[in-house]
Amino acid sequence: MTERQERRRFIRVPFETEIVVRNLETGKEIRSLRSKDISLKGIYCFTSQPFPSGTPCSIDLRLTGSSSMLWLHIEGQVVRKDASGMAISFDSMDIDVFIHLKNILYYNSGDPDRIDQEIKAL
Repeated sequence: MTERQERRRFIRVPFETEIVVRNLETGKEIRSLRSKDISLKGIYCFTSQPFPSGTPCSIDLRLTGSSSMLWLHIEGQVVRKDASGMAISFDSMDIDVFIHLKNILYYNSGDPDRIDQEIKAL
């Protein structure tokens, strides 16, 4: 299976949020006010200074509600970069973060049954 086919196995939903990406090798940090979409396995982040493909990184996603704010912390790596930003694959997250991510996808995908199938395939 090619990398492109692997990425397409997971439903992507539009998801715009503030994101902070830290290069785990250099400590450099990129703050972006916009992400494009998210799936169970990754996120696309708009930035004019993307890290190179293969860069291990930590990702912090900002979630806001009517009365609170929450940061989700995820470990991953850059899998692709282009002129607009970078695609980051998720490698690990704690269970609470996974539940938040799952709920984001449930509510925005229109197909929670497919999300359940994707979770079983992980």
